[in-house]
Amino acid sequence: MKAKVLAALAATMAVSATCAFAANPFVDVPTDSWAYKSVVELADAGVIQGVDGEYFQGQRNITRYEAAEMVAKAMAHMDKATVEQRALINKLADEYADELNNLGVRVSNLENKVGNVKFTGDARLRYLYQNGVKDNDDSWQYRIRLRGTATINDRTTATLGVTTNNQGFGDNGSAQEDEIAADIIKVDYNFGSPNWMLTLGRDTDWMLGGSNSYGYQYGDTIDLAQLKYNNGKIGVTAAYGKLKEGSGFFAGGLDDADEMVDGVKMAYGEVEGYFGNGSAAGVYYANFNGGDWFGTQTDEGMVWDRFNGDDLWGAYASVNFGSKWNVLANYEHVNLLDGRETITGDDSADVWIGKLTYGKASMAQPKSWDIWVEYIDAEDGAFLGGSTNSWRFGNYMDNMTSWGAGIDYVFAKNAMFSVMQSFATDTKDGETNNDLEKEQTRAQFQFAF
Repeated sequence: MKAKVLAALAATMAVSATCAFAANPFVDVPTDSWAYKSVVELADAGVIQGVDGEYFQGQRNITRYEAAEMVAKAMAHMDKATVEQRALINKLADEYADELNNLGVRVSNLENKVGNVKFTGDARLRYLYQNGVKDNDDSWQYRIRLRGTATINDRTTATLGVTTNNQGFGDNGSAQEDEIAADIIKVDYNFGSPNWMLTLGRDTDWMLGGSNSYGYQYGDTIDLAQLKYNNGKIGVTAAYGKLKEGSGFFAGGLDDADEMVDGVKMAYGEVEGYFGNGSAAGVYYANFNGGDWFGTQTDEGMVWDRFNGDDLWGAYASVNFGSKWNVLANYEHVNLLDGRETITGDDSADVWIGKLTYGKASMAQPKSWDIWVEYIDAEDGAFLGGSTNSWRFGNYMDNMTSWGAGIDYVFAKNAMFSVMQSFATDTKDGETNNDLEKEQTRAQFQFAF
């Protein structure tokens, strides 16, 4: 692997003759070595540092993360490369996209460059079904998203994204009230180092628990200030933000209380560790503020409810076995606001999630696929009503045990088909919830451009 990556990177860096006069930085690379010129050029450009700053160790196989670090540094020199060399760097970036993302380098094999602006987008068509429930308005939904990222300077980028939100084809015409909306309005600043990143503004697909967790509690749009450090081995995140989406599930059975999640403020911290085979583990904490009371008139009188979360902490481990298997375990403990125990009999709740995946579906690799099975055990009150990152209906994520299975298949480059199905779903505590126990099915097409 090392010879292949070094040869490719050396070609991309050979854009001037200055390196020919650089001193040999490594004592174990003789001047008559076939790799001497490439090694010196890459070291002088800062793409490689060697081991202990003195040895190159050319016979040692490098890890994918070490290769990704080299690719990331080569990407920083894109402005010096020719069209052919840029194409080679982009090809390497596609190969190491997952590792680069974990290193904090935002990469997309679908990005189109126009000057200093990159445009990307995606589209989704999905079918949602719950056994015994017929809803022609919401069963078929589509969503289209467009993103533009402008490079302001070598430290700063600005991103604007718009979305149609999930729109239905039924008689009422829409699954969500808003149609076109801005879901990304942010600036990223890297302090001159790829290890540090400051994000200010509105971001989407933000996950409480991090991108390697399940995202049970929240995975959607947030207005935030976030500082993140990531050196490829350790990641530390500190953020303060305001949640912008909700699913309408709360104690007391309120179904129209999205506003109680939209606007809830949150202080957030997370520490993660990354391992050479792509595995990761982390712990995180969130403190909530802003649960306004919400009143609903019922036949029994006025029912008052609110966003019930006080704070939570969680932990996850995502472990790869070989090149095909991944095991994810995720746990969260939620502390509820005072008074919640009068409804559930407890002032806290837990959720345990396990997921086993075989294979890996990559949008850049046609005919790639994966298959997975998951298990969720959520106590009453564990789900706070956020817009979950799970494929399941958000208003049936609480007080239940359930299995799920699915398959993802990339049938063409940038095009994937997925099917998910729940089974053996039961109410965990209290009386049986017939709606919750009706099994869920989802099928969807995803396209990226």
